[in-house]
Amino acid sequence: MKLLAATIVFLVLIDSPSTRAEQPRQMLEEIRMVAPGLEEYTTGRLFGEVWKRPGLAPRDRSLVTVSALIAAGQVAPMTYHLNRAMDNGVTQAQAAEVLTHLAFYVGWPNVFSALPVAKDVFDKRPR
Repeated sequence: MKLLAATIVFLVLIDSPSTRAEQPRQMLEEIRMVAPGLEEYTTGRLFGEVWKRPGLAPRDRSLVTVSALIAAGQVAPMTYHLNRAMDNGVTQAQAAEVLTHLAFYVGWPNVFSALPVAKDVFDKRPR
C-alpha cells in the first residue's frame, strides 16, 4: 500500500509544466528533497525493478498502467504515462481504442474524465 501511495504521489508530481525530457530528473530531485526514501523506492523498485521485469514488454506495461489509472479515476498522472506508452510504441489510434474499450468496463465517467488529458497528449505529440 505504501508503494502504491508513493507511486501516485510521484506520478502526480511528474505532471508539471516543464518539458518532458526534464520532468523525471527535476521531479525526482524535488521528491528527494522532501522524501529521500520515496525517491529511492520510486527509482529503484518501481522503475528499476517492476518496469524492467521480462514478463511484459514496456508497451504492454504502459497500456496496463494507463488503463489502471483511468479505471481508478487518477487522470493527473496519465499525461506522463500516456506519453510513455506512445514512446513505447502505442499509437494514437490504439490509445483511442483503449479509451473506447475501457468505457464498457470502468464506466463512461472515468473515461470521459480521461479524454481531455488524452486529447492534450495527442495534440502535443508530433504526427
